[in-house]
Amino acid sequence: MKYRIVLLPGDGIGTEVMVEGVKILQAVESQLEEVQFELTELSAGAAEFLRCGDPLPKSVFDACLAADAVLLGAMGLPDVRWPDGREIAPQLDLREQLELYCGLRPTRLFHPDDSPLKERSPVDIDLAFVREQTEGLFFSRKGQRSAGAEEARDVLRISRGASERLFRAAFRLARRRRRHVTLVDKANVLPSMVFFREVFDEVAQEFADVETERLYVDATALYLVQRPETFDVLVTENMFGDILSDLAAGLVGGMGMAPSADIGDDCAVFQPAHGSAPDIAGKGIANPVAMILSVAMMLDWLGESTQHGGRLIERAVTLVLADPNNRTPDMGGSLSTTQLGDALAAAVHDVSID
Repeated sequence: MKYRIVLLPGDGIGTEVMVEGVKILQAVESQLEEVQFELTELSAGAAEFLRCGDPLPKSVFDACLAADAVLLGAMGLPDVRWPDGREIAPQLDLREQLELYCGLRPTRLFHPDDSPLKERSPVDIDLAFVREQTEGLFFSRKGQRSAGAEEARDVLRISRGASERLFRAAFRLARRRRRHVTLVDKANVLPSMVFFREVFDEVAQEFADVETERLYVDATALYLVQRPETFDVLVTENMFGDILSDLAAGLVGGMGMAPSADIGDDCAVFQPAHGSAPDIAGKGIANPVAMILSVAMMLDWLGESTQHGGRLIERAVTLVLADPNNRTPDMGGSLSTTQLGDALAAAVHDVSID
């Protein structure tokens, strides 16, 4: 079976980690029977905006819409902004225009030495955020502020339809994991969050086999550090998920260890959760693990014929990172992006899954 994958390397280190993602994808392809990946690389992001004035040309969007999946490196540069001061972020346009409402951000500790928390084993930190991505506080991101205005306001939007589909996605994920969902909100202060919780309680009745808890966002930040082992699936609003998933990444080694998927009913984009990191771009030291784990998520999402490939990647990452020396500089190691990518690709060829 052939799968059409659009590659959007983007900006900064996105182009570098994309090379390693493709390397891993090709290693997996050699291990799977009757599976082929047709790869099409296209340009989008801040550099594309500087080139032609559009960070996401219609031809690129149409190609993403027609593809089986999209693999994205990183987009945006701090100095490339719209006239109103917002950073160029076509990845957000993709989420909204393709209705990629489920932002899935798994967090897993592969080695105790990678966590700043004392005496934590890999089994202690294995959780997943399900982040709503079409509304919430990000709903206001394209609003305009009047010149000379003495105030600015952003509206946090919560709708029943968007919340219901998000919660069902979270519960379905929990059924494949440890059957526990934590709702993260601020229902003690914000009316929108009271409504968010009401919808959650209604949907929870459809999944009586899944245990639930409800926490305020500030308490969740505390408990992620104090007792991360108690979390399985956490579901939350757009901005809360953006912040908390980065905190969680810090518990397992940093953003270089943070894969993500933006999933809708028919389309999906897979990308490392880190940014373009222009301060290290071109130095060959970017951590490719988040990209490589994002490739594993893509293979898991595509279907039964590719899911074995996702398991191969996860097993390869586990084996390679079992050696504390196999790290890029962001995690205290000395390997280059290419060296770590090569080690992981070689491991994909060597590992087996029962």
